[in-house]
Amino acid sequence: MKNIPEVKLGLIAVSRDCFVISLSESRRKKIMDACGAKNINITEITTTVENEKDMLKAVDEAKAAGCNALVVFLGNFGPETPETLIAKYFDGPVMYAAAAEETMNDLINGRGDAYCGMLNCSYNLGLRKLQAVIPEYPVGTAEDIAGMIEDFVPVARTLIGLSSLKVITFGPRPQDFFACNAPIKALYDLGIEIEENSELDLLVAYKQHAGDKRIPEVVADMAAELGKGNRYPDLLERMAQFELTLLDWAEAHKGARDYVVFADKCWPAFPEQFGFEPCYVNSRLASRGIPVACEVDIYGAVSEYIGTCVTGAPVTLLDINNSVPQDMYDAEIKGKTPYALTDTFMGFHCGNTPFCRLCDGCGIQYQLIQHRLLEPKDSEPDFTRGTLEGDIAPGDITFFRLQSAADTTLHAYIAQGEVLPVATRSFGGIGVFAIPEMGRFYRHVLIAKRYPHHGAVAFGHCGKALFTIFQYLGVEDIAYNQPKSLPYKTENPFA
Repeated sequence: MKNIPEVKLGLIAVSRDCFVISLSESRRKKIMDACGAKNINITEITTTVENEKDMLKAVDEAKAAGCNALVVFLGNFGPETPETLIAKYFDGPVMYAAAAEETMNDLINGRGDAYCGMLNCSYNLGLRKLQAVIPEYPVGTAEDIAGMIEDFVPVARTLIGLSSLKVITFGPRPQDFFACNAPIKALYDLGIEIEENSELDLLVAYKQHAGDKRIPEVVADMAAELGKGNRYPDLLERMAQFELTLLDWAEAHKGARDYVVFADKCWPAFPEQFGFEPCYVNSRLASRGIPVACEVDIYGAVSEYIGTCVTGAPVTLLDINNSVPQDMYDAEIKGKTPYALTDTFMGFHCGNTPFCRLCDGCGIQYQLIQHRLLEPKDSEPDFTRGTLEGDIAPGDITFFRLQSAADTTLHAYIAQGEVLPVATRSFGGIGVFAIPEMGRFYRHVLIAKRYPHHGAVAFGHCGKALFTIFQYLGVEDIAYNQPKSLPYKTENPFA
C-alpha cells in the first residue's frame, strides 16, 4: 500500500505584457537546466502566461501532464491577476518565485523587475485569499530557484497527502489520558476525513482473519526482521493476523481518500482480548508510511503522517517522558556535549518505534507497566507481550506536533535536536534526547500552551519544511525552542 504521494512538479513562467516575453522564457529554460543538474523531476509548461486565457491554457497543460504541484516563476514583473489565478484554478500546492537580475551589462532590455513583481503577486494572493508557498527569500538565479524547488518538494508532498488523508480510529480515549482528546473540527477544516470505530469492530475483523492464508508469509517476514530479537516466536502468528486486519481495513475503508493513518486504543482492554500488545505491529506499519498512533491520539497520527511525508521515511510517536538523572548526565553527557542537564530528557513509548530506528539488540518484549496492572503479580508475562523495545539510535531528530486547542484553533510546535549515544538503562522504546533550551521550551511552550505528552519524532532536521507547512495550513501559533536572548511571553524576567 503506497501511503504517501509522489510529487509531479510543473514549472509555469509568467510575463507582463509590457516586458519582453523572451526574458521569462529564457530564464525558465535556465531553471529547467538547473533542476536537471539537481535531478529534480519537473515538467516545463510551454505556455507562458501573459493574460487569463494563457493562464487557463497553462493550467490545462499542467493537468494534462499529470502535475499535482506547480512552481510559478516570475521571469519578469509578471501579470498580477493571471499569475495569482493559477493558484485558484490549479488543484494542488503552488509555489511562487521570482528572477534576480543577471548582469550589470544588461539592465535595459534585460531587466525584468521581478523583485518588484513579487510584491504585487503577494498582495493579489492575499486579496483573493489564495494560499501559496513563498520561499524565505523568493528572488534568485536559476540555481537559487532550483534550490527553492528542492525545498518545496517535501512541503508539496505533505500538502497533497493531507488533502486526501483519512484518519481511522478504534475505541474511545482511555481513562486518565484525556490530554490527547482534542476537538477534531479543525481537521475537518483542513479537509481531512475521520472514521471512528469501536474496539469491538476491530476485534470482530481480527477474528475473521483467523487462518488467513497470508499469515505464514507475514510471520516469516517478522522473524527475518527481528532476528535474535524474536524472543516470543509463539506470538508472531497472532501479530501477523492483526497486521493483515489493519491493512485490509485500510484498503476497504479509505473510500474516496488515497492515504490512511490509524489512531487505536491499545490498552487496557486490548491485550487481554487480542492476546498480545499491538506495539510491534504498529511499528511495522509506521515503517511502511502508515503511522498508527497509540491511545487514540488523532492529532498524533496526523503529526506522524506529516513527518512521514516530509522525510519520506518512518517516524515515531513518543511520550516526552522523564528527566535524565544527574548521575547519568555527569557520567555520559557533561563535558562531552554542549548540552546542560535541562536540555536533556528521555523520549519513551511502550514499543511502537520502527525497528530501523532502534539500536542493535532490540527485540520483542512485554509491557512492564501493563504487566503490573493487568496480569497476576509475579506471574510470567502472557498477553502483555508484543512491544518492540530497545534504545533509539543516535542521530538528528525533530520533535513536533500539530494540535487543536479547546476552541478548535490549531497550534503547533517544532524543536530540532538529537538523540544522544547514551545507554538509557531502561525499558520500552526509549532514547536520551537533547534539544537546545529544552527546559525553557518545556515550561513556556509545552506546559504553558497545554500540549499533551505525545510528540511526533522525525529522524532528521526538518523544521524548515514543517514551519512552511504549518504556515500554509493557517496555524498562527507555531512555537519553537527560543534562544535565551529571546524570552517567551510567559517567561519570568526575574527568574
